[in-house]
Amino acid sequence: MTDKKVSRVITGLLISGAALLSGCSGGVLDPKGQVGVDEKNLILIATGLMLLVVIPVIVMTLVFAWKYRASNSEAEYDPKWSHSGKIELVVWTIPIIIVVILGTITWATTHSLDPYQPLDHDSEPLQVEVVSLNWKWLFIYPEQNIATVNELVIPAHRQVAFKLTSESVMNSFFIPQLGSQIYTMAAMATRLHLIADEPGSYDGFSANYSGEGFSEMKFKTIAMADEQSFDDWVARVKEADAALTGSVYQQLTEPSEADPVAYYSSVKPGLFDDIVMKYMRHHGHTPLTDQGDMQPMPAMPAEHRHEMPAHDDAEFMHEAEE
Repeated sequence: MTDKKVSRVITGLLISGAALLSGCSGGVLDPKGQVGVDEKNLILIATGLMLLVVIPVIVMTLVFAWKYRASNSEAEYDPKWSHSGKIELVVWTIPIIIVVILGTITWATTHSLDPYQPLDHDSEPLQVEVVSLNWKWLFIYPEQNIATVNELVIPAHRQVAFKLTSESVMNSFFIPQLGSQIYTMAAMATRLHLIADEPGSYDGFSANYSGEGFSEMKFKTIAMADEQSFDDWVARVKEADAALTGSVYQQLTEPSEADPVAYYSSVKPGLFDDIVMKYMRHHGHTPLTDQGDMQPMPAMPAEHRHEMPAHDDAEFMHEAEE
């Protein structure tokens, strides 16, 4: 292959790479938060290490195909060749070293980026409770006693401690520019800690297929410039006409698509915990009432009781609390 051809190939690869990377704006490779930056670095390091194997293989494939083409009578012909200790050493040693390095990095970052662990940051976490519905997102601010649908507002430079659950099917909460996605599941609560290092508006969505309205299950994450801006927003939400009572929440659980942003000036006390506990059928209660107290659930017909799976109560309650 002539130098001119090699130059054309390299130029084509660079142009293709630039075109592909141009679509990374607003995604995981354009992070705006501490967790997102750490995850981007991990992706780039892992990709670079794997390319140490991939690129030489691609190059050697092209070189060998050219060198040993049928029309090249000067190429060495050795039909009885079958083994080379040097080649075996290279083929096995380099991948082993790379796998060990990757394994070490993955082990360390898996623990340092544990979504359940608070971030190493001076700020007091903002508490936000998240409920995935069909097909919309409910955000409850327990300290501010407000709630929103399909809009998450946070102050920049302050970590946010999310507590997440699902009203029904499993979903996945994901804000690519801020960091980790995490699943939401009925009858249990998961946790996630994120931070926005810059003010701005960031896309959030469900990263797990959950039915026909899944494609419209999106929300905006708005990072306010400072705490005062966030407090002013909270004050505006408190002026909203609607309150998130138990009956209003029941209306939200009805499947709907492309719902507009909605604000609630107050929230039924303990609503998030009620949602988590609502599937504890064998305890004989259903929590979602406006009165606040759990009301008895109608008894299950005897002919259907054998269909309920047996649970160890202590283990089941422990999993729910987790």
